Amino acid sequence: METKKRALGKGLEQLFNSENLDLDSFEKAVYETATNEEIIEINLDDLRPNPYQPRKIFNDEALNDLTESIKQHGVFQPIIVKKSIKGYEIIAGERRVRASKRAGLTKIPAIIRNLDDEQMMEIALLENLQRENLSSIEEAIAYKTMIEKLSLTQEELSKKVGKSRSHITNILGLLRLPSEVQRMVANNQISMGHARVLSKLEDDQKIIDMAREIVDKKISVRDLEYASFNEDKKVKIERHTKPVNNDFKFVEELLREKLDTKVKIKDKKIEISFTNIADLNRILEVLNVRE
Repeated sequence: METKKRALGKGLEQLFNSENLDLDSFEKAVYETATNEEIIEINLDDLRPNPYQPRKIFNDEALNDLTESIKQHGVFQPIIVKKSIKGYEIIAGERRVRASKRAGLTKIPAIIRNLDDEQMMEIALLENLQRENLSSIEEAIAYKTMIEKLSLTQEELSKKVGKSRSHITNILGLLRLPSEVQRMVANNQISMGHARVLSKLEDDQKIIDMAREIVDKKISVRDLEYASFNEDKKVKIERHTKPVNNDFKFVEELLREKLDTKVKIKDKKIEISFTNIADLNRILEVLNVRE
């Protein structure tokens, strides 16, 4: 254990053991405790991505901006790496590595730290969540991986990544979508709002048909919600105007956002809509109600 603490640097063990890990705090602790001798030049060809990196698509425009900055000023902030059997694995700084290669560099400044698989996974997810948003599907896959590999509950995961439990539950629901629809979400053909409505349905073919219609007719999320609550009708989405309860509209919107479903307040009663048993279980999970 003492060897591991020295390899990580003073204070890093406490950061990883805390309920909520912040990437800025992690990097600050590494940079502040690293000696000049620990900052070394590593060949870019010796670097491999973090095996738990959830991001599959990197924004070309953002990378081009970083590339130009590196061409003019070099790499100011060292990347953080872990020594592997052959070369090094990137802990934090993959965008800097990619941009440095584009800029024509052959080496990059780095600090070596000995993280375990669990810590590598946490850092990879946090770097993307806190620095540059993942796509909804990439985020969902990353959450699923952390829950399975680290044996976390959704509540524990929500605290670790600084997201609400309802957000975690709703994002994970996207993985119930057919693969064709998941690709549409990943490619930004349909929004996260559309995807969350579709994820509540059970019929895969109906989900695919609705998703295609969203793209073809540019259907709004609100109109999609209306159509999804009318399962007896054929898959036909029509625009409509819904009455608004002015007295409790604000509360209805708060509940609708939290539960991601239709909520109505009338006659001192709260009506929460659900489309099927799977959707009911999702709502119970958000409310932390155990069956």
